[in-house]
Amino acid sequence: MAAKTAIPQNDNVAHALAGAGGGILSMVLTYPLITLSTRAQVESKKAESKFIDAVQRIVAREGVAGLYSGIGSALFGISVTNFVYYYWYEWTRSFFEKAAATAGRASKKLTTVESMMAGAIAGSATVVMTNPIWVVNTRVTTRQKHSEADLEAGKPAPTPSTVGTLMSLLRKEGPQALFSGVLPALVLVINPILQYTLFEQMKNAVEKRRKVTPAAAFFLGALGKLFATSVTYPYITVKSQMHVAGSHSGRKEGMSETLSRVIREEGYAGLYKGIGPKVSQSVLTAAFLFAFKDALYEQTVRFRMGRKA
Repeated sequence: MAAKTAIPQNDNVAHALAGAGGGILSMVLTYPLITLSTRAQVESKKAESKFIDAVQRIVAREGVAGLYSGIGSALFGISVTNFVYYYWYEWTRSFFEKAAATAGRASKKLTTVESMMAGAIAGSATVVMTNPIWVVNTRVTTRQKHSEADLEAGKPAPTPSTVGTLMSLLRKEGPQALFSGVLPALVLVINPILQYTLFEQMKNAVEKRRKVTPAAAFFLGALGKLFATSVTYPYITVKSQMHVAGSHSGRKEGMSETLSRVIREEGYAGLYKGIGPKVSQSVLTAAFLFAFKDALYEQTVRFRMGRKA
C-alpha cells in the first residue's frame, strides 16, 4: 500500500531546484530595490527621501556597492528559501492531487482552499528554517550606522561581512536574536498564499485555452505578487524593524509593540515606508522568478530524461 501512495520525490526536488535558481537570477536583477526598500522601512520618517535622492545618498556615502549591501546572504537566503518553499509546496500539491484521484474527483487541479493550504504549509516551514538568514541580511543591508560621520571625516563607509555581522549579533544579543521578527514573518505567510493562489487560479484559466509560456507566467506572477504585497506590506515593515531593533535601540519589541510604536511616532503612513521600491522589486522578482522557474524546470526535466535514456 505504501508503494502506491508514495509521492515522487525527484519531481519535488526538480521544482525546488528550479525555484532556487529562478530566485537567485531574479534577485540579482532587482537587489538595489530591496536595499532602498529595507532601509526606508527601518529609518525614521525624517530619513525618507525620493527614490532618486535615496539612490544618490547611498552611492555618495558607500559607492555603487552600497546598493548591493548584503547580496551574498540574500542570494544564499533566497536559494534556501525557494528550495524549501517549492519542495514543500509541490509535496503538498502532489498529496492533494493523489487524494483527489483516490476520491474519484473529475479534476485533479487544486481548488482555491487546497492551494491556500499548500501555501500555508510550505510558507510556515520556510519561515522557521530561514528566518536567521534574513535577520543577518537585514542587518547587513541597513549598515548605515556611523556612515555619515565617516563621510564627514573623509573615511569610506565600513563594509561589514555577513559572517562578521552574524558573529557580532550572536555575541551581543544571543542566538534568540536570529528569530527576531519570526511572528510577523509567520503572519506574512499569507503573502505567498495570496500570490500563489491567485497565480494558480489564473494559470488554470489560461491553460484551458492555451499552454502557459514563460512570458505568460511572467505576467501572471507579477499580478499575483502585486496584489499580495500591497495587502501585507505593513507586516513587512514591522518584520524589518524587529530584525534591527536590538542593534539600534538595545531592546527587543514584540510585534504588537513595534506596530503600535510605528503608528504612534509616524502615523499609519509609517507602515508603508518604502512601498514604492518594494512593490516594484516584489513584482519584478516574482515575474522573473516564475518565468525563470518554468524555463529551468523544463531544462531539469529534459536533463533527467536524457540521463535515463
